[in-house]
Amino acid sequence: MFHLLHYGLMPRVVQDQSHKFETDELFRKLSEDTEIKVTSYRDKPQEERSQRFVNDCKEGHACVAFLHTGVNLMLQFYPPSGPTDKPTKEYVDFEKDPTKVVMKSRFIMNGVCVQLKGWVDLKRLDGIARLEFDYDLADQEDRVVRARLREYEERQIKNEFSLAVSSQIQGIPVDAHSSNQLSSSTGPEAARNHHVHRYHPY
Repeated sequence: MFHLLHYGLMPRVVQDQSHKFETDELFRKLSEDTEIKVTSYRDKPQEERSQRFVNDCKEGHACVAFLHTGVNLMLQFYPPSGPTDKPTKEYVDFEKDPTKVVMKSRFIMNGVCVQLKGWVDLKRLDGIARLEFDYDLADQEDRVVRARLREYEERQIKNEFSLAVSSQIQGIPVDAHSSNQLSSSTGPEAARNHHVHRYHPY
């Protein structure tokens, strides 16, 4: 992946997501089965809290916290493509165990694509969950980053070529560095070579 910050672009993910997931201390802790608790509606009676939590899950969202790390998450139970009419059983399943809800949520955390998998007891409102690296979502985000980079590079090439042509038409000499990179040609290929020389991938 190219260093997008060099281009003035802010990517949503880090350069090597899988490496960060495997080596970052927080991700290493969260990748193990860990106790979680529902954090919403704490001012309500337990029975009402439970019912509200069930309703939230059916609507496609819930708030939970990993107890040992203090990480609070607002989960969305939809595919990365966007919300559907209601969450599918892939993301929210009340049928595997009538006393629990089995959950899956995909999101970006600290620049890494992950998915939470776990369950919550519907009476106690606690359970077990872990984070896994989301390879599919990571690939999607990498493609988005590269598409944005290509778009930016193409725009820069056009701008540099237009500037070079305009300068020569007006009789304004191009500086020595640009002359060496653009050579005697004023075509798009010359501008492209100039651009590639200036910006390098990692």
